[in-house]
Amino acid sequence: MSIIPPDMRNFFRQCKYSAIEERVAIYNEMTALLKDMIGLNHPVLAIKLVAPVNIESNTYNPNRVAPPEMKLLELSMAKDGVTMPIVASRNDKGKYIIVDGFHRTQIIKYYPPVCESLEGYVPIVELNKDIDDRIASTVRHNMARGTHKTSLSARLVGLLKKYNWTDKRIGTELGMDPDEVLRLKQLTGLAEAFADQEFSKSWE
Repeated sequence: MSIIPPDMRNFFRQCKYSAIEERVAIYNEMTALLKDMIGLNHPVLAIKLVAPVNIESNTYNPNRVAPPEMKLLELSMAKDGVTMPIVASRNDKGKYIIVDGFHRTQIIKYYPPVCESLEGYVPIVELNKDIDDRIASTVRHNMARGTHKTSLSARLVGLLKKYNWTDKRIGTELGMDPDEVLRLKQLTGLAEAFADQEFSKSWE
């Protein structure tokens, strides 16, 4: 037996005949309310649909996917649907900046079988983060998948240094031990980013 009140069920049945823009607005409001109701503070519990015009790529993560892998990703999303929302964070202009999922966003926006099935909308989860924390989130997402190249990791760590992140904070936020942070310096020549020489075996 359903615990959803009949009037609410009837409301949703009626919504099915509304324009897509109205249905999207209702969906976004409802997922936010449901996340608040469940009381579990995870972004994935409030997926929202966003028009592509309001989504922008970030400027700091030039990850590349080889053509065969990109084709496989297209096939996967066309056959299985979108199973992972895009991770994004809003900037001060109200635009959603991609934290993770640039290539999935490109497929959703431009690959007709996927784009048409979503009626042009992109499913996202929102992180409320400033630019430096967005960079760290991107690194974590990529490293967790095992796809982050050493050179790219080092470049992004260098950016975090420009935001006055200490080596200890970098290690803590990115899950790196002191040797890993030092290795990025040695392998990529980012001596200027680590000129303070503050790292140590104990982060002291």
